[in-house]
Amino acid sequence: MPLCRYEGTVHVVRNLEDWEGVRDDLKAAPVLGFDTETRPTFRKGKVNAPSLVQLATENAVYLIQLAWLPFGPHLAAILADPAILKAGVGIRFDMLSLARLFPFRPAGLIDLASAARMNGLSSQGLRTLTADLFQLRISKGSQCSNWSLMELSARQIVYAATDAWIGRRIYLRMVELGFSMPPPLAFDPEDEKA
Repeated sequence: MPLCRYEGTVHVVRNLEDWEGVRDDLKAAPVLGFDTETRPTFRKGKVNAPSLVQLATENAVYLIQLAWLPFGPHLAAILADPAILKAGVGIRFDMLSLARLFPFRPAGLIDLASAARMNGLSSQGLRTLTADLFQLRISKGSQCSNWSLMELSARQIVYAATDAWIGRRIYLRMVELGFSMPPPLAFDPEDEKA
């Protein structure tokens, strides 16, 4: 299958001034592709916090580097807004990881793996859903790279942007094909600790 990757506009967000410049575009989007990247760990029992949040709109992908702009109320407000759908794979786990950095209540979440299961698809990851729905493949080559670097490589930027962009496209394709969709998820991460 042919390889696909995101080739549109990418904004790397590193400070509040950058955030102010992109916030309105994100708030106006009815559907965002969503993903996070975390620096891999090779020690048993050690878990790293997310290093990057990726959000895709119709016209651009936004990469928020948490080493520069720590996760807080600015980004949590978008992720907690039930009027903005956030589509991704494993989205609940990603939100729980972010809620450890700054408490918030995620809402408007669409887990693409759950939607795939509801519709009898055996594929449930970004790579396999891309293959099944578009007959294209995406690269997972940069997945285990160091996402906590202050300067991301061009390859990391394309990889991260592609994951958010394809998540949004998968959601829209499922809707276009008339797939049943789970209701948007909202939850309180504090309830998960009990």
